[in-house]
Amino acid sequence: MNTRPKTAAEYARLVDQAIDELEDIIEAANFDIDEVDSNLGYVHALLKEMRAMRASMTDGSYQFGRRDLPWMRIVKQHTDQDLPCIRLFYQINQTHREGLDIDST
Repeated sequence: MNTRPKTAAEYARLVDQAIDELEDIIEAANFDIDEVDSNLGYVHALLKEMRAMRASMTDGSYQFGRRDLPWMRIVKQHTDQDLPCIRLFYQINQTHREGLDIDST
């Protein structure tokens, strides 16, 4: 999953997928009695930031950059045990830093 998307639409779909995954984690925790005491604050914070990123893509204000996305501070504090979709976040961040993979032949 180290490949970057080739188009803006593919990139937006990755962000949408990440949002869906986070919503699924929250929904699953709501139905799992054993998980009621678990702290999902980081998931809610990450979801808020991902939604803001997606909104910036929609309104045209999103800009690629050379630094990590702000929400990577949250991702880097967790493992795939906490965040099963963690590789997706790293892929989105890589695309943010390196741009779309338009040079591939």
